[in-house]
Amino acid sequence: MSTLPFDTRNIRWNTIDGFDHVAFHVCAVDEDKRIVDILFKFDAHAKIVRHRHRADYITLVLQGELRIYRANGELKEVRPVGSYVTGKADGEPHTEGGGDQDVIVFFSNRNVDNVVYEILDENLNIVTTFGVEEFKALFDQQTPQPSTLVA
Repeated sequence: MSTLPFDTRNIRWNTIDGFDHVAFHVCAVDEDKRIVDILFKFDAHAKIVRHRHRADYITLVLQGELRIYRANGELKEVRPVGSYVTGKADGEPHTEGGGDQDVIVFFSNRNVDNVVYEILDENLNIVTTFGVEEFKALFDQQTPQPSTLVA
């Protein structure tokens, strides 16, 4: 079922070559508080790369529905728009994607020691990791957001 679209006119979506069906916007990286906040947009009827969360997290589904699949491809959970979920680090490997429309989800990664996500191959071997340093670099490369701040 389609949901009302989340207004993304002022969000600058980014992609990384080799990571299909996902766009992102790094909202903030706070090393002192150990927080990495990211908006993700996953394509409808598609799955992103297999991964494991290495930090505690909070998700809020802003558009569509978030579908979560076990590492073997079995559908594990569907989170409808408005779902607010907290999760612990080191959960089971999985993949995610959108339902009938692109899904937009806010991820707030908390208590980050260094690694936020482990990217896994089909045998659950670690291919690469994304941590504080990588997200800081991605944040620094982004085009600044428009601002309505009046001096």
